[in-house]
Amino acid sequence: MNKDFKIKSIVVLMLVLVVISAGTGVYAIKLKERYTVATNNNYNEAFTNLVNYMNNVENTLAKAMITKSSEHSAETMTKIWRDANLASVYLARIPFNSEGLSQTEKFLNQVSDYSYSLSRKTINKQELTDEDFNNIQTLYNYSIEVQNTLNQLSEELFDGTISWDDLQINNNLQFAQTVDNISIFSHIDQNLNEFEGLIYDGAYSNHVSKPEKKGLTGNDIDEEEAKAKVNGFFKDEIIENIYTNGFLENADIPSYDFLVKIKDKNHKINISVSKKGGHIVQTSTDREVHEEKISQDEANEIGKKYLLEKGYGNMKETYYIKRNNIVTINYAFDDSGIIIYPDLINVKVALDNGEILGIEAAGYMNSHTRREYPNKRITIEEAKEGLNKKLNIKSERLSVIPTEWKTEILCYEFIGEIENKEFLVYINVETGKEEDILIILDTPGGKLTM
Repeated sequence: MNKDFKIKSIVVLMLVLVVISAGTGVYAIKLKERYTVATNNNYNEAFTNLVNYMNNVENTLAKAMITKSSEHSAETMTKIWRDANLASVYLARIPFNSEGLSQTEKFLNQVSDYSYSLSRKTINKQELTDEDFNNIQTLYNYSIEVQNTLNQLSEELFDGTISWDDLQINNNLQFAQTVDNISIFSHIDQNLNEFEGLIYDGAYSNHVSKPEKKGLTGNDIDEEEAKAKVNGFFKDEIIENIYTNGFLENADIPSYDFLVKIKDKNHKINISVSKKGGHIVQTSTDREVHEEKISQDEANEIGKKYLLEKGYGNMKETYYIKRNNIVTINYAFDDSGIIIYPDLINVKVALDNGEILGIEAAGYMNSHTRREYPNKRITIEEAKEGLNKKLNIKSERLSVIPTEWKTEILCYEFIGEIENKEFLVYINVETGKEEDILIILDTPGGKLTM
């Protein structure tokens, strides 16, 4: 009896140990899987930040090629120095070594050091020389090479052709063949080795919020008065119902929010009405658009006509972007030929039938007012003297641009091209100072600025 009991006890103990061992194994596997996921997420984040900061370096180098004022050069070169340093930080977190990435790190260090030396030079009010601009252009050309390579590697990583595990064991044959096939690292190595000889010595929509809302005129209204404004806004359509979503007290423009159901339409429309004055701040329609029948020029005119009907006259289309067969167009106020960028309204137009799917007028509400312009101005020819001589000017006009200090400046706006890139350059009409440079991005989805 005791013998049988002992045998049974041993069997039970062995079974318990097997279960514990199996459980421990499963737990260890799951723990390893969690660790792998967390590690890969960290690598992905580092690589994404590397690509983003490298993109910043490329675009800011492009701006640096054409800036002429020492003040703006100082700002531009300081930004390049900062972004190149941050790109290096994230590059160091990438979990593998290669000659190509070593060259990339070396390149970023050179960009950082050289831009820092130029920033010190321009802060001391020294003009950049032709040699400086030539070196900046060389840096820019190589930055394109690096960015293209990183973009290619990004595609390989995120479509699964290469994994982070592969990159960490880069001495195996399969990895070596994969890298050789896409020619990414050797391409960097070959091009950046030529850079050894560099020697060195040492569109305004983000500026909408303002404390004083100049475009908000009139007295405060209550919710019922706001609902009456909604009825008036949709006067040409039959409203089936208006649902109240409450008061947005902490919004940039405190407003009443409603959901509107139009008769014979499946989709609903969200609309916000400002407490002060009862102005329409924004509308948004949740409709999918499955085809594109309307041209960009037609959409521009549809949006402009719509704004005029809603009380916004003299609006001029500037830039736009298309997504999912919907185009969002930026309209700025046209004050007798002067484009007022702070007075901005965005309009979303469906490209299947021209229906207006939304407007956003916060910029206009913040800034629109009657303006007085300086009488004493330099001539446009004098303004051109402040431009880089390599800039091929395509158009010119007067415009008002916002500043980071919530003020405005009247400028001559020049659209020009250099090295197959389009730029907007703004010269102060009173001082002749170069106030800002933007890159025009002609993307598949439309024209944007950076």
